[in-house]
Amino acid sequence: MQKLDELYRGKTKTLYNTDDPLLLILEFRNDISALNGQRIDKFCRKGMINNQFNYFIMSKLEKFGVLTQIEKLLSQSETLVKKLDMFPIECVIRNRAAGSFVKRFGIKEGFYLNPPIFELFLKNDCQNDPMINTSYCKTFKLVKKKYLSQIQKLTYQINEFLCNFFLKSDLILVDFKVEFGLYDNKIILGDEFSLDSARLWDRSTLDKMDKDIYRQNRLGLIEAYEAVLKRLDIQLT
Repeated sequence: MQKLDELYRGKTKTLYNTDDPLLLILEFRNDISALNGQRIDKFCRKGMINNQFNYFIMSKLEKFGVLTQIEKLLSQSETLVKKLDMFPIECVIRNRAAGSFVKRFGIKEGFYLNPPIFELFLKNDCQNDPMINTSYCKTFKLVKKKYLSQIQKLTYQINEFLCNFFLKSDLILVDFKVEFGLYDNKIILGDEFSLDSARLWDRSTLDKMDKDIYRQNRLGLIEAYEAVLKRLDIQLT
């Protein structure tokens, strides 16, 4: 597989074209950002951690029955993925109150949300990813109704599976963001599932083991990420 020109560069990841028009190379860089890109830093090993964590979780979801973009782990920081026609929306599941949700609703952090809350956001950094609903999707033709229904159902299924999966390692899945696209007219889980896009807390202490460590200007980000990998028995290559 030959790596060609850069197709897209996000805040923490880069997509490259390949000599196969249906496949891309997804590279996880050592960058990390907060406040919608207003604050950016680099952490050694972060790219390889997120790449291999993402591949591990996506592989688990594949076995569970969720179609994902992953094809093959190429290197420490790169994965071969399907080229998807991505929907311009972000899907968020919240099992407990945290982050912006706490600020928006004045709810105490950690408040148990039962049933979990499903939220939609427009994927638009310039507009700070505003919250939307099904009406926005219809009016602005972001995603067809039949696809949106499937996406919501899939997101809840992913949440139920991963909540149980992480709990076995004494981790609480607080919330997460996922994105979807079309490939061969099928809905496919794309982008990433990493400790940058999900919140994981220690079950006993409720200590944060995710990107909130960076958001809150605390030390120990990479150590926390590596601790999660150790609990899940993910061996870095």
